[in-house]
Amino acid sequence: QVQVVESGGGSVQAGGSLRLSCVVSGYTSSWDCMAWFRQAPGEDRIGIALLTTRTGDTYYADYVKGRFAISRDNAKNTLYLQMNNLIPEDTAMYYCTAATVGCGVSWFMERKYNVWGLGTQVTVSS
Repeated sequence: QVQVVESGGGSVQAGGSLRLSCVVSGYTSSWDCMAWFRQAPGEDRIGIALLTTRTGDTYYADYVKGRFAISRDNAKNTLYLQMNNLIPEDTAMYYCTAATVGCGVSWFMERKYNVWGLGTQVTVSS
């Protein structure tokens, strides 16, 4: 059984930083794509950062580009999201997800992914 567990969320002031972590376990093969999505209250869940596991290529939504960085530690089977210069609009539940097939600029859609965690809350105050 595949498990996805996020951690690292919390409350910070605007301008602060957080690093989210995600461990995906229980899958013996490899993921083509790993990603972070977020969902603010009353809004849809949206993709913000993707990582192509075979090449290391990364993709970002425009509103986090330059502030957020997605990375992976293969030895620890952990995906990270470093978030810097946080703003109140970044307040949301953040989700880790993975896809077995494909990755790229069109992988900012939920339906591309196979497994999801329960999320970790990030709250940014002004």
